Amino acid sequence: MLQIYNTLTKEKAPFKPLEEGKIKMYVCGITVYDLCHIGHARVMVCFDVITRYMRARGWDVDYVRNITDVDDKIIKRAEENGETVDQLTERMIAAMHEDEDRLSVLRPDQEPRATAHIGNIVDMVQTLIDKGFAYPASNGDVYYRVEKFETYGRLTNKNVDELRSGARVEVEDAKESPLDFVLWKAAKEGEVSWDSPWGKGRPGWHIECSAMSKCCLGNTFDIHGGGPDLPFPHHENEIAQSEAANGAKYVNTWMHAGPVRVNSEKMSKSLGNFFTIRDVLEKYNAEVVRYFLSSVHYRSYIDYSEDSLKEARSALERFYQALRGVELNDAALENEFDERFYAAMDDDFNTPKAMAVLFELVTELNIASREGSEDAGKLAAQLKRLAGILGLLQQDPDAFLKGEDKEGELSSAEIEALIEQRAQAKKDRNFAEADRIRDELAEQGIILKDSREGTTWFREG
Repeated sequence: MLQIYNTLTKEKAPFKPLEEGKIKMYVCGITVYDLCHIGHARVMVCFDVITRYMRARGWDVDYVRNITDVDDKIIKRAEENGETVDQLTERMIAAMHEDEDRLSVLRPDQEPRATAHIGNIVDMVQTLIDKGFAYPASNGDVYYRVEKFETYGRLTNKNVDELRSGARVEVEDAKESPLDFVLWKAAKEGEVSWDSPWGKGRPGWHIECSAMSKCCLGNTFDIHGGGPDLPFPHHENEIAQSEAANGAKYVNTWMHAGPVRVNSEKMSKSLGNFFTIRDVLEKYNAEVVRYFLSSVHYRSYIDYSEDSLKEARSALERFYQALRGVELNDAALENEFDERFYAAMDDDFNTPKAMAVLFELVTELNIASREGSEDAGKLAAQLKRLAGILGLLQQDPDAFLKGEDKEGELSSAEIEALIEQRAQAKKDRNFAEADRIRDELAEQGIILKDSREGTTWFREG
């Protein structure tokens, strides 16, 4: 049985969906004011793997991931760029989808945008006012009364008294309590806005997800996920809003991906160690990046470094070398690898343990290939199928191993020409020339593999 660690209960427990055979999952998406960074990629890939695995187990997964397309950062960036909010967000959403596609991240089943749910948001805010959990303030904003929600802070073990004592009180603050948070923001002159019972304005960040998740999945759903920075205050506020408005439990299981560090330091623009997905993909094959992001358990932090990416590349090379030249045979093969792979993933989606099973499968595949066993094709098909659940090993082995031709590197055609020259030198028994060509290619990261069938090659690193 699948066991999932629940951030709310702080323990792993058997997972049972609300509706047999169907899973409703909502994951907080991107605020689209800039290009996605490697931390966003971690969350994208983590929940993509989780979705793929649950579907492989036979569940019907309704995966919802929202887009925040209006907030302070978006408005400020659009003003700086001299463009409209719509122009900025459409451009960034297109870029986000391009990044996802390159990382083989499947699109969510539903991708609601905040601006398309203004009516739902206004309705939820009004419900909270009617129930006494929210109030319009003198500055035109609408706030949530945190202290009225008795279980506030239970997701992150926050104590309301401690939060109150540590809260900043702003000069001329219109809030009843410094803990209260905004549900509806009054529009400033010239800002994008919508009509509401409280005047022109726009939604606060937290209420957007409460309204969109209710609209897409109902009052209560199975899984809510997100990045490491979201449990407080965002997810605490979502719980308070949704449960107060709907009168029902919000989410059964909370899941959060771990952070990305860069050479063991927190990633931030101020430290100069901030990388967009596009920065990374300029240097590394997208599948290498995906493998790297999946190689550590989703709840643990992952350390981004040159060495980590090189290790990921070497691991994938080992897989693709094993698949190279093997004709796949999809006939059923009875062995322990399926069972052990699924057991690893059933343990809170333990991808490192699952990958260890794949490495053992590669060893068996290599032995079968050397012995000329008919099981080689079956083992290769099994490897591709199981790795495919992680979104890996779906490329042609030669295409991956040879890589893309890049400026300043030998092209594939030039490499093939040198290999032909080397083959001719060996025929002429000019072994010194053959060794020279091999060494020349090795200096440029091109590794040759000789066999009875001929010479193959791949790019190292």
